[in-house]
Amino acid sequence: MSNASPPRSSLFQNTYFRTILLSGALLQIGVWVRNFAILLFVMDQTNNDPYAVSLISVAQFGPIFLFSIIGGTFADRWRPRKTMIICDLLSALSVGAVLLTLVLGTWKAVFFATLISATLSQFSQPSGMKLLKLHVPGHELQPAMAMFQTMMAVFMVIGPALGTLLYQSFGISSAIGVMGVSFVLSAVVLFQLPRDEDGQKNHTGESFWAEFAAGFRYVWSKPSLRALGAIFTCIGLASGLIQPLFVFLVVERLGLPKEYLQWLMMVNGAAMLIGGGAVMNIAKKVSPQMLIAAGLLISAIGTFGNSLSTALWAVMFFQFINGLFFPCIHVGINTLLLKTSDAAYIGRVNGVLTPLFMGTMVVSMSIAGWLKSLYSLPLLFGGAGLLFAVSILFVLPMLRRKEVLAAPSQKA
Repeated sequence: MSNASPPRSSLFQNTYFRTILLSGALLQIGVWVRNFAILLFVMDQTNNDPYAVSLISVAQFGPIFLFSIIGGTFADRWRPRKTMIICDLLSALSVGAVLLTLVLGTWKAVFFATLISATLSQFSQPSGMKLLKLHVPGHELQPAMAMFQTMMAVFMVIGPALGTLLYQSFGISSAIGVMGVSFVLSAVVLFQLPRDEDGQKNHTGESFWAEFAAGFRYVWSKPSLRALGAIFTCIGLASGLIQPLFVFLVVERLGLPKEYLQWLMMVNGAAMLIGGGAVMNIAKKVSPQMLIAAGLLISAIGTFGNSLSTALWAVMFFQFINGLFFPCIHVGINTLLLKTSDAAYIGRVNGVLTPLFMGTMVVSMSIAGWLKSLYSLPLLFGGAGLLFAVSILFVLPMLRRKEVLAAPSQKA
């Protein structure tokens, strides 16, 4: 207990960490309401059409693939606090426009609520990472990432129920309205951050495209970042298969109403909450490489288990163990990214690696409905499990190399 308490205490005394964490919590409310309310709305409008479900997933993740590289470069050039506030306010305005079109009777406008907010997050999210890199001491980065993971796990538990409750009780318009309010409140919270200093904006004198290309060279020069790129590709393909098809595992394999998906997500989220707390306590004792390897191994086992399950209790069990170890992947990857990247390159590193994950995920999501018409759900989930297993191979060299993850310099 004495080993874990000091980092948590000092982290919450850090204005940047505390404010970005609260902003993230408000954004999580909007994201979970959006994800579940729109999913259920589209399924109701299309009579559970798997192609429509795949399309809403593509609308959610496609813009991340298209804009993350550009957004990451601009995040390195712009002032991070100002960027985050403007992005949240623009997201809220876009939600208002979508809400207006819904009132006028065009239900397909819900796709744009997801599209716009996902695009703007590619400018905002790396800016938040940059502020954490600049203002959180290196030895506290892994506990900080564990804290963010725990916050996300809390919303994994309450988010699905909140989104379902709002949609079923008040309708899609109210749910999207809550999403807009969440973005506005996030922007208000970010105003508490100290104004950006001149040093937080890069003055390299290079053009946008020169800095864009420098980001790729930088990632390629780091063995650990190259390995993360390969891992992102594998888990992106696996996640893209699982996400749009999981609701059909509930409906077809278990023979239950689609609303049961929220309970499985809540089990997964509760396990993530437990796992996030555990990672916080071991954050300074276990290397990020080891955390990633353990998380990927359990993800492979859990996904294979789901591929064979026909009983609710079995799926709940594998969802629980998946959730318990997912924080290991998230915390390990983010810690490795922050510790091996200079602050001046955080946005571009994020912009190079994220498309590898999102791009492959979008490809998988785009063909998931088509693959379902050709192959069985057990075969598709088994294939996803195999991809998780393959990704472990890219962690092994880092474990053998025992790479030193000292905090790098902040020169551009």
